[in-house]
Amino acid sequence: MKKLYPSAEQALQGVVADGQTLAVGGFGLCGIPEALIDALRDSAVRNLTVISNNAGVDGFGLGKLLETRQIKKMISSYVGENKEFERQYL
Repeated sequence: MKKLYPSAEQALQGVVADGQTLAVGGFGLCGIPEALIDALRDSAVRNLTVISNNAGVDGFGLGKLLETRQIKKMISSYVGENKEFERQYL
């Protein structure tokens, strides 16, 4: 398995699929895999279960995947700053 890829899109090729469960690192908005989140959004993969300590914010981090409704289930300990998550949850 290669460890270095020229782009986030290429790193995800053949790895992600609809319905997967993904654990996403970082703490709050620090250290999140921004390029991989963008590549996931662009891949149009759907029905993801995402485990992270937060749900991002509107327009940033995992908030991007919530806006495109690619996340079916979100497991996190802090979701207080994401209005889109709140809207979908309620």
